[in-house]
Amino acid sequence: MEMEEKIRQLSEYLSANAEEGQALGSPARRLQPDQETVVRLLDLLRNVMFPAHFGRKKEYSDLAVKYEHGSQLAEIYTALIDQISLALLHHPDYCEAEKAVRRARGQELSAAFLDQLPRIQDDLKTDIQAAFDGDPAARDKDEIIFSYPGFYAITVSRIAHELFLLDVPIIPRMMTEHAHFSTGIDIHPGAAIGRYFFIDHGTGVVIGETTVIGERVKIYQGVTLGGLSTRAGQGLRGTRRHPAIGNDVTIYSNTSILGGETVIGEGCIIGGSCFITRSIPAHMRVTVQNPELRLQPDKRAIQELGGDYWVYEI
Repeated sequence: MEMEEKIRQLSEYLSANAEEGQALGSPARRLQPDQETVVRLLDLLRNVMFPAHFGRKKEYSDLAVKYEHGSQLAEIYTALIDQISLALLHHPDYCEAEKAVRRARGQELSAAFLDQLPRIQDDLKTDIQAAFDGDPAARDKDEIIFSYPGFYAITVSRIAHELFLLDVPIIPRMMTEHAHFSTGIDIHPGAAIGRYFFIDHGTGVVIGETTVIGERVKIYQGVTLGGLSTRAGQGLRGTRRHPAIGNDVTIYSNTSILGGETVIGEGCIIGGSCFITRSIPAHMRVTVQNPELRLQPDKRAIQELGGDYWVYEI
């Protein structure tokens, strides 16, 4: 009984302490969008935009495939309404609204999102083409769709960005954080990304909320498009904090481009390991001067060289 009482007290304390940090206090408002459902939505959206790749693997007639497609779209619409209605509890204009009002708004936003699916699909096709054109290791476009982490992160980003533009709370970030966990690529749903976008390898890429990326941009692993400083915290909300990248720019690995006033002009090639906090004119090649490499033998090498000691600089 002693342990049962301890567990009861601990449970009461943790529950009460958690509620103190909640912006919305009543029990009903503690409802959140469901993570599993949000991930399921991403899977369904990928299915309907690429049915030949992620639909059922059995042989079906064209009519059966169309019915399955329609069924999945209906499931997306219904699930989105439920999840957006919950997310609106965290929207300042709807946090005090009745459930029926939030649900009606959820229906409007879900329908508006579905209207954007053909354009999202078209944009993703250009991203596939950019990956195929830009990566000699790609054997075919199917390989890109099935296995490239950069393409998956871009897919989720384009979906989440449309919900972000519709001012849907929480859900867009849940989507991109799922992609971040899965791929190591962190793209804020607020980032505006042009067509023919390619992330090669991708691990460690970070793209901030107010980043603007033009068309036919290619970036490699470890690239950060970020803010110069976040010390002002919430005082920076709504301000431009991240760089703008022009059309036809290539950014090589481990480069950081920071600041809301930083603009990379079109056609630039940014070499690896650069740290950039000011604008670069169009059609520039930016590189870091190569550090000096020194080759110095260890004891075994010196013995094998007959005692000669040397340092070779490259």
